[in-house]
Amino acid sequence: MSEPSLDILGIGNAIVDVLARAEDGFLDAHNLAKGAMRLIGAADAEALYAAMGPGTESSGGSAGNTCAVAAALGARVGFLGKVADDQLGRVFAHDIRAVGVHFPTKPLVGGAPTARCLILVTPDAQRTMNTFLGACVEFSAADVEEAEVARAKVLYMEGYLFDPPAAQAAFMEASRIAHRHGRQVALSLSDAFCVERHRQAFRKLVREEVDILFANESEILSLYETDDFEEAARLASGEVALAALTRSEKGSLIVAGGERHAVSAQPTRVVDTTGAGDAYAAGFLAAHTRGLPLPECGRWGAVAAAEVISHFGARPQGDLKAAIAAAGGNRPVSAVLG
Repeated sequence: MSEPSLDILGIGNAIVDVLARAEDGFLDAHNLAKGAMRLIGAADAEALYAAMGPGTESSGGSAGNTCAVAAALGARVGFLGKVADDQLGRVFAHDIRAVGVHFPTKPLVGGAPTARCLILVTPDAQRTMNTFLGACVEFSAADVEEAEVARAKVLYMEGYLFDPPAAQAAFMEASRIAHRHGRQVALSLSDAFCVERHRQAFRKLVREEVDILFANESEILSLYETDDFEEAARLASGEVALAALTRSEKGSLIVAGGERHAVSAQPTRVVDTTGAGDAYAAGFLAAHTRGLPLPECGRWGAVAAAEVISHFGARPQGDLKAAIAAAGGNRPVSAVLG
C-alpha cells in the first residue's frame, strides 16, 4: 500500500461566495428578508448577481472552507466538487488552488451554471444570503476517482451535499474506496435540517462507513432523535471510532471508545459564526493527520474556529499557525474518563 500524498481529501458543494455591501433599500427593492438564507433558481441568481454592487468573489462551500483552513495550517489537502465551465467556475478553481488546495474535478459542460451564494451585507452587519446550487448537485460517483481518494489519509465529506441521490451514491463509493486503501472516512453532519431530511441514510452511512464524525449539538441530537446530549454522545461512540461534537461556547467533546476529552472553547469576540464548524473540523483534522493526541486535535479545532468567528467570512484572515502556537500556553481542560 502506497504512502498517502495528501492528508485530507474533501468532498462537498463547490460554491462561489459573492460578497457585496448593500443598503436596506436594495433589499426592499428585491423583496429580500434581511438576515435570512434562501435557495433561489438560476434566473433569480443571474438577475440578483447583475444588480449587486462591486464585491468579492471566492471559493466557498462547507467542505471547501474546511479544506482551505486545513491548508492554511500546513496540511496537504485536496477537494472534489462540481463547478460548471463558466466564469464563476473558473473563479472557484483558481481561488481554491491559490490557497494551496488540489482541485482535480472536471467542470460540468452544457448543464447548470456554477453554484453561488450571493451575500449582501447591510450597514448593520446583517448578512442576507441567496444560494443557487446549480452545477454542484450534479456531483456523482463518476466524479470520484479512485486514485484521488486513495492518496489521502482522511476522506472528509460534508452533509450538505447529501440531498441529491447521486451524491449519496458518490459518498458510498468514495467511502468504500478509502477503506479499501486503508484510509479513514470522516463525515460532517453539516445541518440539523439536513439530518432530519435524510436521517436513516445518514445513520446507515455513519454505522457502516464513517470512522470520524463531526457534529454540533443540534445535529447529533437530531441524528439519534434524543434531547439528551450525553445519550447522543454515547450512541455515537458505539457507532464510530471517533466523534468530535461541538457545543458553541461550551467547547467540544471528543469521544473515542472509552476515552472522553472535554475541550474548552477559545475566548474571542464573536462577529460572524459562519464557518465555525468547518474551521473546527479543519483544525482537528490537520492535527489528527499529524498524529497529535486527541485533546490537542480539539485545541487546534477550537483555535481555528475562534479565529474564523472573530471577523466576517468563513476563511481565516490571520496567521492560524501563529494563533495555534500563541494559544499553546493556555491549554483547554481535557479529561480522560474510563
